[in-house]
Amino acid sequence: MANAALYHRPDSEAGQLALPGLAEALLASGLPGLIDAVPAYESLYVEYDPDALSGETLRDWLADHTVPGAADASAGPPARQVEVPVCYDGEDLPDVAERTGLSPEEVVRLHSGTPYRVRALGFVAGFPFMEPTPEPLRLPRRASPRAAVPPHSVAVANAQTGIYPVTAPGGWNLLGRTLVPVYDPHRAEPFLLRPGDEVRFVPVPGKADPLPPPSPRLLWPEQPHTPALRVRKAGVLGLLMDRGRTGQGRFGLVRSGALDAQAAAIANDLLGNAPDAALLELHLTGPVLEVLGAGAVACTGRGLRAEVNGDPLPPYSSRAVGPGDVLTFRPDGQGRVTYLAVSGGFETRPFLGSASTDLKGGLGRTLRAGDVLGYAQPPESPGFHVARQFAPYWTAPGSAQRGEVVRLRLLPVAGEETIPPEVLAALCAGPFRLLDLDRMAARFSGPAVPGGEIRSEACPVGTVQVPPSGVPLVLLNDKGTLGGYSRPARVHPGDLPRLVQALPGTEVAFVPGDLLTV
Repeated sequence: MANAALYHRPDSEAGQLALPGLAEALLASGLPGLIDAVPAYESLYVEYDPDALSGETLRDWLADHTVPGAADASAGPPARQVEVPVCYDGEDLPDVAERTGLSPEEVVRLHSGTPYRVRALGFVAGFPFMEPTPEPLRLPRRASPRAAVPPHSVAVANAQTGIYPVTAPGGWNLLGRTLVPVYDPHRAEPFLLRPGDEVRFVPVPGKADPLPPPSPRLLWPEQPHTPALRVRKAGVLGLLMDRGRTGQGRFGLVRSGALDAQAAAIANDLLGNAPDAALLELHLTGPVLEVLGAGAVACTGRGLRAEVNGDPLPPYSSRAVGPGDVLTFRPDGQGRVTYLAVSGGFETRPFLGSASTDLKGGLGRTLRAGDVLGYAQPPESPGFHVARQFAPYWTAPGSAQRGEVVRLRLLPVAGEETIPPEVLAALCAGPFRLLDLDRMAARFSGPAVPGGEIRSEACPVGTVQVPPSGVPLVLLNDKGTLGGYSRPARVHPGDLPRLVQALPGTEVAFVPGDLLTV
C-alpha cells in the first residue's frame, strides 16, 4: 500500500509557532509506521505507512499533544539563541537602500538589530525561513530570479529572511553572506539552525574572504572491504540510491531514493537482496564497469540494455559475474532510468539513515572513472547463482512503447475530499505533452490550469503543482521540501513509474482517479 499523509493545521498563532516542537515530539514518539513530519508556517505535514499506523491513531496523538491542558510536548525544548556573523556586502544592498530610502548602513543596522525566529527549513538542505523582517525592508522578490545565488547568502523577500546554504536559483534580495556555514554534511551536527531557534545577525566590519561551498560527502567508502566493480567510464549520470532518506524533511533534506521505485525493488528482489539495499540508478547513457569480485548482478528499468562481455542481459533479469567481466549499457530508446543491483547490495556510508544521493544537498556525487564500489558483504557461494527473470508488461512482444499515451490518475491532496472542479476539468481536458523530466519534477506543455501561490508547506512526491503561469508540474523525489505554489491534486503513486520512464514529447492524459484501473 502507498504511504498516506495528513495535514495538522492549528487555528492559532501560538499553535503555529509550536509546530517545530510538535514535529520533534512526534518523530521521537516511537509510533510505528511514522515516516516523516515536516513543519511549515501554518501546517504540519505528516506522512505514514497505513499498514502500520492508522490515521485515527495519528490524529488522536496530535490531539492529545495540542489540546489545552495536555502535557506540553508540542512546545519542545526551549528556543535556542544563535548568533550568526554576517558580512553585509550583498549584491542587492545598494538597490535595497535606494528602494527603501535608507542608507546602506541604516539597512544593515535595521536588519541586524532584529531577532528572527526560524519558522521552517526547506527549499534546499538547511535553508532557514525566518520572520519577521523589519517592515521597511519587506521588498518583493526580484522580477527576474538569479539562476545561481552564491552559497551562504543572506537575503530578504517580503516578511522573510533566509540564508542560502548552497548554490541555488533564487529571487530574494541579497544583503550579505554568513561567515559560518548553516549547513555542512561533514559536521557532526550538519545543521546550524533548527525550526524554533531565535537568530541574531552580527555584522562583521571590513572585508572577509567568502566561505567555500560545502564539499560533497561521499556515500560509499573509497576503499571497500570487498571490491565489486571498477568504473572504467562513468556515463552521463550514475547515482547511488536506496529507498530514500526519511524522517529528515524538517531540515530541508529531500527524500531522494530511486526515481522508479518499482523497478529498483524488482532489481533487489531478483537477487534476494534486502528491500533497502543500495543500487545504481543510471540515466541517459550507461557506464562501463569492470567486475572485480565474483557475485551476481541484476538490471531493471527502461532506457538501457545491459551487456556482459558483449552478450545481452535480458531485461529484468539477473546473472552471475566474475573477475574480469565487463558490463556495458546500450540505449534502447524505450525509457530513461535503469537500475543495476549487485548481490547483497553495495557497501555504503549512509548519511542520516540513507545512502541515496542528493546532489543539491551535497550528499554523494555522480560516478566517476576510477571509482571502486564494493559489495555490502561478501557474496555467498560466489560461483553459483540461479539466473532469474521478471517480465513487466512493456517487455512483452508487441507491447506499446514509443507513442503510447501515459495516463495518470488524479487524487485529492491529503485532507481534501475532492479536487477543485475547475482544476480537474482543466487537467482532464488536455492534451498535455511531457516537455522534460528530471529528479525534481516533470514539466508539461498544454492548456493553462488555474494556479497561484499559497503559504509554503510540504507535500508528497507526485503532487501536481500549478504556479501562477498555469503550467502544471508533477513533483518528484528531489523536489523542495516546502513549496509555495498551488497544489490542487496528486498523481496516484502506482502511476509514477510510467511517468518517470516517459520520454520528452510523450502524450500525457490526466484522468479522475476513479475512472482508470491499472
